Amino acid sequence: MEGLVKCSANHVPLSPISFLERAAFVYGDKVSIVYGDTRYSWRETRGRCIRLASALSQMGLNRGDVVAALAPNIPALCELYFGVPMAGAVLSALNTRLDPPTLALLLQQLEAKIICVDHQYVQIVLKALEAISIAKGKSPFLVVIRDSDPGGFSTTQEVPPRNLDYDRLLEMGKLDFEIVNPIDECDPITVNYTSGSTGTPKGAVYSHRAAYLNSIAQISRFEMSAKTVFLWTVDMFRCSGWCFTWAVAALGGTNICLRNVTTKAIFDSIFIHKVTHLCGPPTILNMIAEAPFAGRRPLPTKVDLVIAGALPPIEILDNVHKLGFNVSHAYGMTEALGPVIIRSLEFDQYDCASIKDRNGVHNVVMEGVDVKDPTTMRSVPADGKTIGEVMLRSNTLMLGYLKNVQGTQAAFKNGWYGTRDLGVRDPNGHIRIKDRAVDAIFNCEGDAISTLEIEAVLASHPAVEATAVVGRPDDRLGERPCAFVELKEGRTTSSQDIIEFCGVRLPNYMVPGSVIFGDLPVNSTGKIQKCVLKEKAKALGSLFHSNGHPTKAVCEKSQVLSAD
Repeated sequence: MEGLVKCSANHVPLSPISFLERAAFVYGDKVSIVYGDTRYSWRETRGRCIRLASALSQMGLNRGDVVAALAPNIPALCELYFGVPMAGAVLSALNTRLDPPTLALLLQQLEAKIICVDHQYVQIVLKALEAISIAKGKSPFLVVIRDSDPGGFSTTQEVPPRNLDYDRLLEMGKLDFEIVNPIDECDPITVNYTSGSTGTPKGAVYSHRAAYLNSIAQISRFEMSAKTVFLWTVDMFRCSGWCFTWAVAALGGTNICLRNVTTKAIFDSIFIHKVTHLCGPPTILNMIAEAPFAGRRPLPTKVDLVIAGALPPIEILDNVHKLGFNVSHAYGMTEALGPVIIRSLEFDQYDCASIKDRNGVHNVVMEGVDVKDPTTMRSVPADGKTIGEVMLRSNTLMLGYLKNVQGTQAAFKNGWYGTRDLGVRDPNGHIRIKDRAVDAIFNCEGDAISTLEIEAVLASHPAVEATAVVGRPDDRLGERPCAFVELKEGRTTSSQDIIEFCGVRLPNYMVPGSVIFGDLPVNSTGKIQKCVLKEKAKALGSLFHSNGHPTKAVCEKSQVLSAD
């Protein structure tokens, strides 16, 4: 058509840093961040972020350079999510559970120019920097974030001379600094590492555009408003804090920061600050349900609680619901900037939970969520039985894996992002996740047994601290579930007790055939290494000899017991 033009008047690159500009203008005096006795308004937060961007630029940071961060959910990390991209740079908030060797490896891959580290993790970073020095790599400049609590930092003498205090860094900055906006909205804004459960963590690179759109999507998914008070129980380093780091600013809501997520901190925040939303792993539900002081007084308002991961048993969900929480279940991954599908759990008059889809099978910004045969790329029938790979197509996916062309090409094969998760599509169109492709257990008929569902039941056992389920060879059945269980301190139980516990909660074919007690192997990010457990299960040998006779004592229902 004639007379049309694309110009700066009608086309501005999308970027979530614009949310802070608007929040400071519309909600200037409103509280933006609360951390203990520390409070900032949105106007003050913008000023601090502008000064941060200015100071980073003065330190020689150029467009596209990387700033790494290692910190808990504190105001400084929230500010870095705005200040770093305002300087034209890219932020990579790293898992605080990383060990020094892995941290050194990631810093070298990032080629980070600066690392902002909370005082709590200084020694870990120093060991990582020493490893980089030994490898003759270039170490990033160290910026130490001291706690706002005067007594929170006591290792000043142990910090090397080549470092800068975070507050001093902000003092260097100028308020009249001109924000470095992205030239292209597909320019990178953050690098977010996967958990590394299947190998070395991979750096998923997010764009300004994807972060902007997914932040807007989160507002819709989680039914948020300007009255939102968001409690930081999900790690800010995880998927850029599920993009809530930016979404709360878009609303002019309030962030409640927590250094340590405890049951007391959760309930205190809810009653003091009238928290409306909190998110995180399923363990939060257990923390809330088992809190000794929970239910002593009603919550001041309904609290939306979203968990991502395997759902715990109905008893836990029921207890949390009765306390006044609206519980929803999320499915997503690092490569998709966090949650993709959110489903609310509703309870009928008999207090039985059912999953009700809140926004259809996926959010409005997701162009495609499907279960496909990865070979033919055809959608599986919506029969609730046929298993395929869950695949995504959206503007809210990563740009790719940092310095990993082969991995990126494999992830986006055939024009879809392959999640490597197995799922089925129910007749109503909803998707049910069965398991990770690499973790699923297959019986002799080729049917997949979900380790996630078994682990959720095992985790509800009162003596179980942590658990992982893998397949153990079975000459008669193909594979049988083998449970590795780590007990809570001071608690004891037996294999038979665990198996009987599962027997009344799971179909017979899903009940573990053997139970092994002991500490679970974890990687540098705290993820259980199932690959190690699979080798252990394989080394145990087949549950049944080829002649059909069991190798170990069999209890009723053909459930094989291992030695305690």
